Amino acid sequence: MTGEDIEPIETCKFRRGSLCVERRNRGYTLVHAGTGVPIARLRPSGHDRSFELLYWSLGKQAWAPFGPFGKTVVPVADALQIIAVNSIFWAVL
Repeated sequence: MTGEDIEPIETCKFRRGSLCVERRNRGYTLVHAGTGVPIARLRPSGHDRSFELLYWSLGKQAWAPFGPFGKTVVPVADALQIIAVNSIFWAVL
């Protein structure tokens, strides 16, 4: 992820607050700027600057793939739109 990938995340205004990006292990964790609570995870897919989108599963206490059929791989802009409208990402707040 480059600076131009991170900037849209950190400047995006979500209804429930802003997000910060933290580099962790094999991807990037998006955390709520006010609380530090993990909201989503972006793991590079290896294809054209696309990322696998994950959410924090309260039941499993682990990152889980988002989507009805498992993996969802999208560019950063699409990931931000998905995060904004799906309450599963915000359930940890």
